[in-house]
Amino acid sequence: MPVLNMSGVLVLGVVVVLLSRKHGLKGSHATVCALFGFYLSSTAVAPGIKAGGASLAGLLGGLNF
Repeated sequence: MPVLNMSGVLVLGVVVVLLSRKHGLKGSHATVCALFGFYLSSTAVAPGIKAGGASLAGLLGGLNF
């Protein structure tokens, strides 16, 4: 599971970089989003979000092109 988490972090990091360069996402906006994620991870909603992310990763991993 750590590989999945690390790849998710990398994908989201790339998205943040692309948004900041192409669409004007400011550093302060990215910081607020990161802090929101850290605080959200310590709430009761976190297990549901983690399960949803794992389900989506399983769905995407099962696709054959």
